[in-house]
Amino acid sequence: MSDRWVAVLAGGLSHERDVSLRSGRRVSAALRQVGLTVEEWDADSSLLPRLREHRPDAVVIALHGGEGENGSIQTILELLDIPYVGTDAGTCRRAWDKPTAKAELRRAGILTPDWVVLPQSAFRELGAQPVLDAMVERLGLPLMLKPDQGGSALGAQVVRSSAELPTAMVGSLAYSDAVLAEQFIDGVEVAVTVVDGPGGPEALPAVEIAPASGVYDYTARYTAGLTTFHTPARLDDAVAAKVAELAVSAHELLGLRDVSRTDAVVSATGEVYFLEVNLSPGLTETSLLPMAAEAAGRSLGAIYAGLVDRAITR
Repeated sequence: MSDRWVAVLAGGLSHERDVSLRSGRRVSAALRQVGLTVEEWDADSSLLPRLREHRPDAVVIALHGGEGENGSIQTILELLDIPYVGTDAGTCRRAWDKPTAKAELRRAGILTPDWVVLPQSAFRELGAQPVLDAMVERLGLPLMLKPDQGGSALGAQVVRSSAELPTAMVGSLAYSDAVLAEQFIDGVEVAVTVVDGPGGPEALPAVEIAPASGVYDYTARYTAGLTTFHTPARLDDAVAAKVAELAVSAHELLGLRDVSRTDAVVSATGEVYFLEVNLSPGLTETSLLPMAAEAAGRSLGAIYAGLVDRAITR
């Protein structure tokens, strides 16, 4: 594979630009270590002419947020017939929407916290307080509020009292036109990376997430020292197997490809709840996929080089 050359797309204009640039630098370095020729390209107005003029063997998408996960950049690469690592455009559009993914998995029998989705217009047209009151009556407290689309926990907040709701709702709606409100499950939060291989999708060891603040928000994710990680997660064998099975099932049922990361929570009674799926997992120095790869005895470069090969040959 030493003759392969890869364009790593990072940056872009989403709220997660800085994280994306860090992911791009790390995966580029990892691919160079295993012998691939790599260039890092920003997803800006120069991208399409560059792709046409200097066509890479494959693209690795290290974009996070809308551009990297909602099918937009995937559609462009498919139009140009350029192989890329990751889920196809149509499936991205469906899985990127958190309520849609939750609904599909619930229909398949997978546990996920009960939820409602409310657009900003509902608060404006019907009055914020009556809508909030109805939401609490339906779901109870505490609640997890998050944008219905988005990543890196931007706008995600735990609400433990009705008095906190208005401010938290405004914070979530700053990142999307609709908010997903779901029952908060108190338990052990885990993240499970799934990588496609010759034998099908494989779950890497689960990463247990223990933020000092109690909430794994944007600051806790990307500030070194604010979260303790345990890899593999401190789960008994039976629960660890359920967590891995959930992640692989989500990957398969949603039709994902190459690599994904499922976020879940294990309740005090050992039940595993699906929270959301990530189509372009972070690859920074505090991201979970590299931790899982290390725990599995695999290098980040080898994993992504294998996915590049799959993308080129499929």
